[in-house]
Amino acid sequence: MSSDVSFRLATEEDALCIGALGTQVWLDTYATGGIRPSLAREVIKHFSLDGVASTLAKPDTALLLAERQDHLVAFAQLRYDAEHSVLPDRSAVELERLYVQEAFTGRGIGKRLLLEVETLVGPHGANTIWLNAWVGNRRALGFYTAQGYEDIGSDWYSFDGESHENRVFAKRLD
Repeated sequence: MSSDVSFRLATEEDALCIGALGTQVWLDTYATGGIRPSLAREVIKHFSLDGVASTLAKPDTALLLAERQDHLVAFAQLRYDAEHSVLPDRSAVELERLYVQEAFTGRGIGKRLLLEVETLVGPHGANTIWLNAWVGNRRALGFYTAQGYEDIGSDWYSFDGESHENRVFAKRLD
């Protein structure tokens, strides 16, 4: 299945589909007890058409899309020159998001997308990729470990008066 997936960098014309897929995956992952105002505000902030357009316009950010038969099935969001206090290396890229539509999980698409990301960031001079994964997302924690990412510490994601623990993962690139 993953062999019929193609990858490309996002353009502003992709904002609508990125927003729809991002909303779907975000809610499936983080709104496991239902929707409440703080979750609704957070998902709208990031995945409304304006939110995605704003992200795409950032010069230090790139989104890599995975498409199958001209349909968006996954995307990765990267932030270049992203530092974190637990990282020993200052030449790092943050993998802010790696979202795969639920119907396409377990088919190797996420793994291929992550490999594409690792290839993409090399020419930018980065020698480390790092990310935060929510402690409640067991599938993501296992996925990144299986792909050679090391758990190097904890971090907190805060919004709307709430704080949620994350694990920080990093992988040194060759």
